[in-house]
Amino acid sequence: MIESLIGTFANYAQFEKARVALEGLSLSYRIVAPEPGFGRVGVPSLVLEEDTQRALYAHGADAFTCAGWVTYHPATIRVPEQEPPSFPDDRFGQTAIMVLAPCVADPARIRLIAHLSGDLTEVFPYLNTEMHAACFNRNGPTFTFMDGHRMISLYPRRIAIAKADEIVDAWRTLEAIRCRVNDTWARRAQITPSYEMREKPPALEIFKRLPRTNCRACGELTCLAFAVKLWSGGGQLSQCRPVFAGDFTHLRPALLEICRGLGVMDGTDADKKAIIQE
Repeated sequence: MIESLIGTFANYAQFEKARVALEGLSLSYRIVAPEPGFGRVGVPSLVLEEDTQRALYAHGADAFTCAGWVTYHPATIRVPEQEPPSFPDDRFGQTAIMVLAPCVADPARIRLIAHLSGDLTEVFPYLNTEMHAACFNRNGPTFTFMDGHRMISLYPRRIAIAKADEIVDAWRTLEAIRCRVNDTWARRAQITPSYEMREKPPALEIFKRLPRTNCRACGELTCLAFAVKLWSGGGQLSQCRPVFAGDFTHLRPALLEICRGLGVMDGTDADKKAIIQE
């Protein structure tokens, strides 16, 4: 069975270059568009059959840059027909999805990293006051929370989302964050900022991104035990040798992302080296 893939782009220019390349090669495609409702956080995405994608990359790959390709699943939600709100003092800015990949913790869903032109640093303490289930690491700074089954990590100038259902769900999540950030910032005079670090999301989120081979190279009997050790601040991420020097290096980006978001990287030379290796 031929599988359909969907790819997205950091900006409209790259999307248009890919579309022109497809037209020039007389290859068929479909477009999934974020406009109007998610037009501030998304760029049109292309749906191709696997053989079409192979042909495109064989003859036109140098013409554009894609954030990544994942298995296409039809959207379960509609793009809103109304224009998205604007904010006079916009802390979020422009969004560019730089990474699109299958989610390591749940391959049926997607993972993405979006870069921002704005800076969220000053918003975090106000969000922390209002979102009681979030994990704020002021030393990062990072702000991590769950949106249903999705894990979201906010950094000053980027956002990592794990376990989005598909691209439209990812746009919905980014738009919800954009609105929440700017609404909270607009009301900051009525909010007392909080720098408290509350309980982190469960260690299971780290475990899902480990090899789960129970190889014991880290000194623990199981990968779950190592995840709990990391979550509690008692281990070094780089002790997972399969991820950093073995057959599971493909897990490294997602594992680093979740550990940064939870604030469990201890700042040792070993963990700094792990970041450099990313």
